[in-house]
Amino acid sequence: MKTVLNISAYLFTQITDREQLRPVLRARADAAGLKGTILLAEEGINVFLAGDADAVRGFVDELREDPRFAALTAKESWSDAQPFRKMLVKLKREIIRMDHPTIRPIEERAPAVAPRTLKRWLDQGHDDDGRDVVMLDTRNAFEVDYGTFEGAVDWRIERFTHFPDAASTNREALEGKTVVSFCTGGIRCEKAAIYLREDGINALQLDGGILGYFEQVGHDHYDGDCFVFDEREALAPDLTPRANIAS
Repeated sequence: MKTVLNISAYLFTQITDREQLRPVLRARADAAGLKGTILLAEEGINVFLAGDADAVRGFVDELREDPRFAALTAKESWSDAQPFRKMLVKLKREIIRMDHPTIRPIEERAPAVAPRTLKRWLDQGHDDDGRDVVMLDTRNAFEVDYGTFEGAVDWRIERFTHFPDAASTNREALEGKTVVSFCTGGIRCEKAAIYLREDGINALQLDGGILGYFEQVGHDHYDGDCFVFDEREALAPDLTPRANIAS
């Protein structure tokens, strides 16, 4: 029986006191016996944690008591052992680096498509307006190699800061279509969709990313696993880890 709860969560929200917040969150996590990584930036928070289920959920509940984080939602999966070696709370310029300061999800999100709606579109071969659907993988090339949606566009980028240039180069292929940007948990595809929409492309983000799709839909229209940045290596569509983690 898998006993370690793993969560990933992010929220774009204004944080002006991240230097003061950092030791507070570190102390809470340590007291709860949790390991993982929390990223804090002026634009928001990105959380990867694992530990006892009650402790993990309690940490998230306490975090949500802060009005800035009230809307935080977490995606859950399970493992036999702790996939992180330590607990880190880091200060970053961006919670996902794009190097385009005009892209500010904190001010307005790009429209999102729910996993079950996306499955229906892929089943029928078009969106509800009859437009072709293009699945656009916004992850790094090595992540895509673990698995992706059937027929997804993959620009073989090496890091997310390369996405804007790749989008500009390949813009013509996206015109007149409904583009669904996707990534592991939603954070990169949220910025990507905003960037594309500002360039006149009809882009949506996959709500909850691949992990959210796995949770609600499963493997339909997806080939392979989803790479994750911890010792589990990758998750299958049933959210079980590829790697066996030593206790």
